[in-house]
Amino acid sequence: MADHKSHILIVGAGLCGSLLALRMAQRGHRVTLMERRPDLRKVTQDAGRSINLAFSNRGMKGMKLVGLEKEVTELCIPMLGRMIHDPKGNTFLSPYSGREGEYINSISRPGLNALLLDAAEAHEGVEIIFNQKCVSVDLENAAAEFQDYTTGETKRYQGDVLIGTDGAGSVVRKAMFNHKQFLFSFSQQWLTHGYKELTIPATETGGYRTEKGALHIWPRGEDMLIALPNLDGSFTVTLFLPYSDSDYCFDNLTTEEKVMEYFSNEFPDTLALMPELAKEFFENPTAPLGTIKCSPWNAYGKVLIMGDAAHAIVPFYGQGMNASFEDVVEFDRVLDEVGDDWNASFKQFSLTRKTDTDAIADLAVDNFHEMKEHTANPLFQAKRKVETALEFNFPEQYSSKYSLVTFSEHISYAEAMRRGRAQDKAILNLLDDGLLPEDLSLEEKLQIVKNHTKEVLHEDELL
Repeated sequence: MADHKSHILIVGAGLCGSLLALRMAQRGHRVTLMERRPDLRKVTQDAGRSINLAFSNRGMKGMKLVGLEKEVTELCIPMLGRMIHDPKGNTFLSPYSGREGEYINSISRPGLNALLLDAAEAHEGVEIIFNQKCVSVDLENAAAEFQDYTTGETKRYQGDVLIGTDGAGSVVRKAMFNHKQFLFSFSQQWLTHGYKELTIPATETGGYRTEKGALHIWPRGEDMLIALPNLDGSFTVTLFLPYSDSDYCFDNLTTEEKVMEYFSNEFPDTLALMPELAKEFFENPTAPLGTIKCSPWNAYGKVLIMGDAAHAIVPFYGQGMNASFEDVVEFDRVLDEVGDDWNASFKQFSLTRKTDTDAIADLAVDNFHEMKEHTANPLFQAKRKVETALEFNFPEQYSSKYSLVTFSEHISYAEAMRRGRAQDKAILNLLDDGLLPEDLSLEEKLQIVKNHTKEVLHEDELL
């Protein structure tokens, strides 16, 4: 076990990397944080890249760990539920929870990143270097070469350990994949859908054009539109659409007329909200949606990957950033247990954390289908009505799958998935079989749901 503080080289100064750098500095280590892009505090973010995110309890654990709970709250806009928009323009709010005080937040990605960078930079043991493209990684020596975009020069940096938080396209992970000196498993699965970001601008007076306190969803079966509020009165809108083989898809939405026809048919109530729709549609990029799983996350007791570099997921549970922040919390917990024995801590973190990140990756794909297809389904709406009533009246005895994942940060993703899937199956079966009639009391419904969930869990264990 190391009895001295280490020099940690971190590749990637996004959300996970900047939080990790801050926490490692707080633990007394010297940190060099390398970032490919310019300093986002000094440049405008590129259009089309997600500018807001869903921030919830697991992410807040990370902010509490580093003492930034108050500061991050000031960046948050509470969203109490899903505002469902039907094809005729009718809306209804589906609360995220029946319990008071349980909601998710819309938060600015660059605002949150800037907050973390400022806090990390305030530590004298942290050096942040921008415009540095990682071109190679020396796994056995915790070193990497970086090309400076400004000067064109290439320089080698070395730490006692190297941690890759360089996102879904991680150069550190690719170095592990290509190394060939140990067994490295890797999978990348793409959805048939991509996404494009659009904007509902603020009103002329800086107000919101639609309900501020909700995550808006236009579910249409194969495709879907969502919108999250920003502090300036605007909404960031994301269109999720198949690439091909559909009446409307990215491959055939190639003219302004076709785009306007599509939105007029599928999302007519959005036309008045998005005056720059056609212009933004063709100016902003279309991006893919995929899941990355790999193992191991560590090499030679010198290198570790975490965040999207280790487990990129699709965005449909709003847990990508929250899971990355929870990575830092869990890694910090492992360091408390084993001390700064990097070999032992890297192995333990990788083994214990992967089960949970695999679980949230699978749940996120499940929620993709739920959001675009099931949120407008009467049976799903009946399930949400039962769940919300149970949570409101029996807050200590019942939590929906969504609440277990999003608000029950004290339990693991894997346990939330196991229990939540069983509850979903139980309630849907009971509703479909007419076994939760309106004349039953809520106490009776709770007991029936609990008993049926136990049966489902038992059946699952036998499989």
